[in-house]
Amino acid sequence: MFTWLYVAGLATAACLAWSIGANDMANSTSIVVGSGVLRFKSAFTLFVAFQLFGALVQGYMVMKTLGRGIVPSIEVVGAVSASLAAFLWITLATWLGAPISTTHSVTGAVIGVGIAYVLFGGSGVAIDLSKVRDIILSWITSPIAAMILTIPTYRLIRELQSRIRSNERFFRVITVCFAAFAAYSFGANDVANATGVYVAVTSSSLGLPDEESMRFLALFASLFIALGGFTIGYKVLNTLAFKVTKLDVFMALAAGFANALTVWVFTTAPYMLFGYGLPISTTYVAAGSIVGVGIAKSGLRGVNLKTVIFIITSWLLTLPITSGLALSIYYLLRSILGVGV
Repeated sequence: MFTWLYVAGLATAACLAWSIGANDMANSTSIVVGSGVLRFKSAFTLFVAFQLFGALVQGYMVMKTLGRGIVPSIEVVGAVSASLAAFLWITLATWLGAPISTTHSVTGAVIGVGIAYVLFGGSGVAIDLSKVRDIILSWITSPIAAMILTIPTYRLIRELQSRIRSNERFFRVITVCFAAFAAYSFGANDVANATGVYVAVTSSSLGLPDEESMRFLALFASLFIALGGFTIGYKVLNTLAFKVTKLDVFMALAAGFANALTVWVFTTAPYMLFGYGLPISTTYVAAGSIVGVGIAKSGLRGVNLKTVIFIITSWLLTLPITSGLALSIYYLLRSILGVGV
């Protein structure tokens, strides 16, 4: 039964990776599409290549946090429950065009499984609250950091453009470079969302060390992330690219720089200091940078407040919905299969 559960778990992880790609492709490509620098097909190609690169090079950093961090030892029924809960919510939000946090979704689902362990397994230490605290703090600070960074960056770019009198093509090339950096940072941070909960399961079932399990899972997830972006990634892309603010090349460059740098720093710096990368929301960072550049150019009039409220509302609903779904799914599977923690 364990083997079949593990296969079912990987299938669920593939579905989750697909939904993550569908919702989160916009985080790195919205600036180049919204500003007219690249068309969808070219932006998608850039996203696929660089998110794969980031996943293989640095994906293990956050995978370690979700795989053995929040819930120290998550078994296969818990992993399936968390993946399925996150998949259901992310897919629904994507169809609605809501750029939610897939990191928020997966973390909420893992917390829900941890609560299920406490309620149904009798364990009082299933959730590492210190890591949950650090992750929630990163959700608050990362979009604010991106917004704050974007405003002076935009002004500096406009000052530079006026001084060197360079044509727009130069800035378009740099914007594409930062979109590639953002896609790399996304792969490094978000590949863990689909497969981080399977690190312990893969290591035990296949007899692999954690490092090799993480490498296999990073490649596996990246392929389905790309598929999700290709199929319905345009829905959320339209929201971030065109409905928050009207982007031009200079705004896109500033937002792209702030987005990529913020995600990369939150992924890399905590790992170097504490041994685990923070699974921040690349959606929060992308939205924060786009809102910030809209404000930098035109003040509050530069952003569509109705769209911003729609996005924030979807963010607030994510944690309770995914936690509740994961707890319910775990209870259902536990009852059907007759297994526990």
